[in-house]
Amino acid sequence: MKKISIDPITRLEGHGKIDIFLDDQGNVANAYFQVPELRGFEKFCEGRPAEELPRIVPRICGVCPVAHHMASTKALDGVWQVEPTPTAKKLRELMYSAHLVHSHTAHFYALAAPDFVVGPEAKPEERNILGVVAKVGLEAGKEVIKNRGYAQSIQAMLGGKATHPVNGLPGGVSKGLTEAERQEIEEKAKSILEFGKFSLKLFEDIVLKNSAYVDLILGDVYKINTYFMGMVDEANRVAFYDGKVRVVDPEGKEYAKFAPEAYLDHIAEQVEPWTYLKFPYLKQIGWSGMREGAEGGIYRVGPLARLNAAEGMSTPLAQEAYEKFFATLGGKPVQATLAYHWARLIELLHNGEKLLELARDKEITNPDIRRIPDKVPAEGVGIVEAPRGTLIHHYQTDERGLVQKVNLIVSTGHNNSAMNMSVKKAAQKLIKNGKVHQGLLNMVEMAFRAYDPCLACATHSLPGQMPLEIRIFDKDGKVCQTLRQ
Repeated sequence: MKKISIDPITRLEGHGKIDIFLDDQGNVANAYFQVPELRGFEKFCEGRPAEELPRIVPRICGVCPVAHHMASTKALDGVWQVEPTPTAKKLRELMYSAHLVHSHTAHFYALAAPDFVVGPEAKPEERNILGVVAKVGLEAGKEVIKNRGYAQSIQAMLGGKATHPVNGLPGGVSKGLTEAERQEIEEKAKSILEFGKFSLKLFEDIVLKNSAYVDLILGDVYKINTYFMGMVDEANRVAFYDGKVRVVDPEGKEYAKFAPEAYLDHIAEQVEPWTYLKFPYLKQIGWSGMREGAEGGIYRVGPLARLNAAEGMSTPLAQEAYEKFFATLGGKPVQATLAYHWARLIELLHNGEKLLELARDKEITNPDIRRIPDKVPAEGVGIVEAPRGTLIHHYQTDERGLVQKVNLIVSTGHNNSAMNMSVKKAAQKLIKNGKVHQGLLNMVEMAFRAYDPCLACATHSLPGQMPLEIRIFDKDGKVCQTLRQ
């Protein structure tokens, strides 16, 4: 049996590889998305004062630190049983909208766009942000840098730092907003909103008007059949900061809807010996391996999942884009993995609208930014929609507020089964009779890249040792070789 390794995989956060095994005819027998890196955040948070965690957990990742900070802060609200003031909630959401803008911009233009703007089979040295700028023009490149910088500066203004914020407190935030700062954010939000419109127009001109790309999106190579999970507001519209978690089945029907503190009734995790990523699944259905369809219990999170799980957007321009998305792709739910990129740009537009809406809110400069906790600390769950999908922080403390247990389920973990299934299917569809070239391998990578995985976030369990086991299977599914470390 021949083995092909893509090691390391490219244009993502963290370290991973793909092992593809070919049978005697040169066709794909199996493929694995493997993560060999390990982090220990759940374990070394134990014993620390809970109020320190919002300053510790952002170090899990430099790409989505605000998501971890926000989920952690919301978990502390639960630990101390305190409801933040209305202004505090709006300030948190304002900062979080800026975070989503900066993260979605970085992923689309630096990581995803090279495959569409430059071309999936272009030379590796051209498939990067410089290749994108060469195609779309220098002025467009300047807009990308400027508006991502605006989003970062809003994060720094509200959070104290652009990358690792420190403003979250149980019951509120540590810093309010002055009128001068509000006006600055409003002006930057106007630019970001126009940039969101520009990005969707770019996608339409380069991708949607190219029949080959549309066929690639809608074809079988990048399509798997799963459930979808995302946070929604009271009207079942996409929500990022607060709401209930909604799950729809592969036909688009509501399967479950639950409050954050009930997540363990609906989600369980499977461990496999060949990767440090766990495999979450729908608990009531059970684990039966990585299987498509209603009986598999595998779900996806992130931009595509949020649009599928919701019944609309809460801002007008994003709602128009949402309706066009489903009308173009054949209705709900959309199972096409590459549609994640389009959904991500719709969310970019939505958060541009949200930034402007919040910056113009009369209450946003109110100095009432925190309620002081007065309860004995115990247990709390915080859930937000990270750029990559649903993010869960669950803390248990003693009566002094010292952390006894931490459970984190991150977006990339939720998507782990789907990424493996997507990689395997793409490899099987693209590699035939042993004929492999660099462009084909990049197209296999496109199957996981659509999920925008963040591997440092996902590999957070510390078992006390670092075992690694690789099992190689033959064409009949039997283990023919085992490598252990």
